[in-house]
Amino acid sequence: MKKISFIVVFVVVLISCNKVETLNHQQLKQPKNIILLIGDGMGVTQIYAAMSVSASPLTFEKFKHVGFHKTYSATDYITDSGAAGTALSTGIKTCNQCIAVDSTGKPFKTILEYAEDNQLATGLVSTSSILHATPATFIAHEQRRYDYENIALDFLDVDIDVFIGGGKKQFVDREDKLNLIDSLRKNQYHVIDGIENLDVNEEGKFAVFTAEEHNPEILNGRGDMLPVSTEKAIKILSKNKKGFFLMVEGSMIDWGGHDNDIDYVIAETLDFDKAVAKALEFAIEDGETLVIVTADHETGGLTIVGGDINNQTIEAKFSTDHHTPVMVPVFAFGPGAEEFGGIYENTDVFKKMMDAFGFEK
Repeated sequence: MKKISFIVVFVVVLISCNKVETLNHQQLKQPKNIILLIGDGMGVTQIYAAMSVSASPLTFEKFKHVGFHKTYSATDYITDSGAAGTALSTGIKTCNQCIAVDSTGKPFKTILEYAEDNQLATGLVSTSSILHATPATFIAHEQRRYDYENIALDFLDVDIDVFIGGGKKQFVDREDKLNLIDSLRKNQYHVIDGIENLDVNEEGKFAVFTAEEHNPEILNGRGDMLPVSTEKAIKILSKNKKGFFLMVEGSMIDWGGHDNDIDYVIAETLDFDKAVAKALEFAIEDGETLVIVTADHETGGLTIVGGDINNQTIEAKFSTDHHTPVMVPVFAFGPGAEEFGGIYENTDVFKKMMDAFGFEK
């Protein structure tokens, strides 16, 4: 009887140890790469509007870990993209208009800069100018989001491996007469016009300009610039054996909201979903990549007031042509994805990424 009892106890202890070992392994597992995709102005309603008119399920529906973050800034209940982007990139709430600084100009270190310090590859992709508020908050430090020429100068202070977007004008047609394209080349960048001219098999760093200022909206001929740019950026960055950080912005969901144009909003959200698909495809195959999809804020106060799910149509109304203060969703997949469920501050997205990478401030 004592022998049987001993065997039972031994088995129970062994099972318990295995469970603890498995749990510890899961807790210790960290992503090698993080891809953060930001749909500017994208709330739950924008996503569901796109889901309702789509003939096939969106990539959003594949995520099992979903949360929400609060978007207010340090100075305003309704944030702007400068403050919202800064919260995501630095973990600190700041003033509207501010780009990774406080109201006095004190800089905050960004997740991209922490990634560089840890020898990871880094990248930015945007459908707007690469100097626009959201991408700028990951690489620049300025008190005014519209100081595009100063933001362009800030690109020379970091060692980002690839950036893709509009904004070439502020690198060459400047009040100070500097030619920052020459400066980029001196910093060992391949400066390329057009995503179609980017050869991902070439070695080095890449500055890819897809427009003089902003790219056209998807309904006006932008084509597959965003998903192709996302895929190419991932191929370049994944060459780094230590890992990478990539931020991808679908900028113009916000612009459709400002215009109170539901067709504009839906088209941009569907295009953004294609970029999300590229990131998720890589993460599923790679197994070491954390994909996070969120927004900086909601734009337009979009409401769906009717529709027909069988005919893939909706009726929509907007309550404002500005941003709103509502919470926005967070979708996550990959190692550490479970940490992004629940309701939290927008600054916690940064903190969760830092923890996932194992970075120390």
